[in-house]
Amino acid sequence: MKILSVESTCDETAVAVTENGRRVLSDQIFSQVNLHALYGGVVPELASRSHVEVISLLAERAVAEAGVRKEELDAVAVSYAPGLIGAVLVGVNFAKSAALALNVPLIPVHHLRGHIAANYLAFPELEPPFLCLVVSGGNTLLADVRDYTDLHVLGATRDDAAGECFDKTARVLGLGYPGGRPVDELSQGGDPTKYRLPVGNVADHPYDMSFSGLKTAVVNLVHTAEQRGEELDKPSLCASFAATVSASLVPRTIRAAKELGYNTVVAAGGVAANSRIRADLTQATKEAGLRLFFPPLHLCGDNAAMIGAQGYYEYLAGRRADSSLNAYARMEL
Repeated sequence: MKILSVESTCDETAVAVTENGRRVLSDQIFSQVNLHALYGGVVPELASRSHVEVISLLAERAVAEAGVRKEELDAVAVSYAPGLIGAVLVGVNFAKSAALALNVPLIPVHHLRGHIAANYLAFPELEPPFLCLVVSGGNTLLADVRDYTDLHVLGATRDDAAGECFDKTARVLGLGYPGGRPVDELSQGGDPTKYRLPVGNVADHPYDMSFSGLKTAVVNLVHTAEQRGEELDKPSLCASFAATVSASLVPRTIRAAKELGYNTVVAAGGVAANSRIRADLTQATKEAGLRLFFPPLHLCGDNAAMIGAQGYYEYLAGRRADSSLNAYARMEL
């Protein structure tokens, strides 16, 4: 089954063609990083306009690269929630039009389910059930993946997402946007024990997380150093910050997997590309005797192939949408 899939929830426009939820035939991505870097973050209106400008061309390229005729496409899948509402609407409306023109089913896909499904593209042997740590720019949660379309949230951040904190840390340190990669690169030469930063906990909810205190601590530390004229060890601060984020994510992940009785742990989302988190989770799962699956770096960020992968399983589960499909800024997993 060949699916044309669309992703436009934030600042990447992406269109892909996948087959049977496991094979990528093409994956076209247009990044808006240069557009938003000037502002230090995503400007929703600019993001929406950029999606409109490039989405049709990306679809043409995706079909051509896949080496299929449009008549050979069996369905259209689209990420319809959560995300920047204007941006999501562009993808949803394009997908509805494409499905109508091709006379094929339209499959609605939750963006975070797509991130989890990115692992299916990289690892043919991976099957539910498993415990998944989802860490992206706008979301951080632990998911009990009981089946391909039966997923339940065990815990999530109560405030800022881990990815948002990486961006805020990069901004206050003058490292630019997006912040994940520059913070990771700078941290390689730092001492992760030099700065003591808070790990957020939520009373009576062991799997819930909080990162607003960490973000505030970093901002206050930097501003205090500037006001006192003190030299800040930026590599060590980045290393300490990454270690603190990891200390919040990794132990909860291992605990949840053990309590559920799963022997498989999966990571997903853009922040899953961070080297400290990958190293700590690799070590922790090894010590616990658990299998670990990380998506390759090119599948960690937003892409349409992951939407096509999850779309295949949503289709098998009987999920369809019609022309009334709407976009949503927020939606539970």
